[in-house]
Amino acid sequence: MNTKSKTTTSPEGQRQLETLRQAVDKTLEKKRRLGQYAVTWKDGKPVVQGEDAPGTNDDSR
Repeated sequence: MNTKSKTTTSPEGQRQLETLRQAVDKTLEKKRRLGQYAVTWKDGKPVVQGEDAPGTNDDSR
């Protein structure tokens, strides 16, 4: 079976992707303002960010 992958996104797909990006940005900004941590991905690994992130203020040493 011969299949070609589409390298460009349709205009509708581009609008949907931009809407999702805006929603994520808004949610991450809200969590930052509320002082909540967020888990994101960087270089294929989860990254925990924020003042109350688990392990960042570990006083159990």
